[in-house]
Amino acid sequence: MPRQAINITDYIEPLHINGLSGRVLNLPAQKSTTKKEILMLYGHHASIERMMGLAEDLRKYAKVTLPDLPGLGGMDSFYTIGKKPTLDNMADYLASFVKMRYKNRRFTIIAMSFGFVVATRMLQKYPELAKRVDVVVSIVGFAHKDDFRFKRRNWILMNIMTRAFSHRVPAWLVQHVVLRPAFIRMAYHLVENTHDKLKDADEAERKRRVDFEIGLWQMNDIRTYMDNAVTMFKLDLCTQQVDLPVWHVTVEPDRYFDNRLVEQHLHIIYNDVTIALSKMAGHAPSVVATAKEAAPFIPASARRMLRQT
Repeated sequence: MPRQAINITDYIEPLHINGLSGRVLNLPAQKSTTKKEILMLYGHHASIERMMGLAEDLRKYAKVTLPDLPGLGGMDSFYTIGKKPTLDNMADYLASFVKMRYKNRRFTIIAMSFGFVVATRMLQKYPELAKRVDVVVSIVGFAHKDDFRFKRRNWILMNIMTRAFSHRVPAWLVQHVVLRPAFIRMAYHLVENTHDKLKDADEAERKRRVDFEIGLWQMNDIRTYMDNAVTMFKLDLCTQQVDLPVWHVTVEPDRYFDNRLVEQHLHIIYNDVTIALSKMAGHAPSVVATAKEAAPFIPASARRMLRQT
């Protein structure tokens, strides 16, 4: 008898924590007898909807929980409660969520890009929580500012821009004046033949992806986005070790990171590092709507590990 399809959006619930309101995806495992649990975290420019296909794919192995991060995915930002979105504050928020969601249960962390940065910092600050983690899976994650492969000119320009727009007034102007659908659509149209997220798509698919990008730019707090970028451009997580193994899912080529340096920095932080090459191209697509589209994300070796862990 074929397995009945589920509507993943039915499993998105309100999330209220530390004075902030957002959402969380609580997705049951494919088999009702499965006791394993996965904490999944998205990246810098993302939402629960962007990661639904991957979450659906991972439910083959465990229950999947995917919470919003403050200022991202439509969740309230730290600024609404008088705080700044520092990496330590992000890590503290995640630790509060873990304590609330998992109590004393064990779980696996699967985190993408900036989400992996937040998870690593949480494990560094809260070693008692690290003791309940079976394994950490990084999907195109990183750990140090030197991991970026930008040209020096672009690096300087991005540092200047992100620092400028992380202030209240410039961020408000970008959020309410610049990030209008027509402007965003025009910007993507100018680069549609060279942009990694668009160049491989036909006209209908490009429109779908750009429409989704418009939603992301409008739902995420731009000041938090810029603050997080500032954090990434000065990042150094290599000052403290984490007593856990990490599986690092990487792509070749990655338009953002130097894979060799990322691996070196992960070896400094984690006690065991396994590299798994993904079939996906670039860094990450705009939206992964189905489990079938998500299949290339997780290499066969990492899937075997998830089945056995």
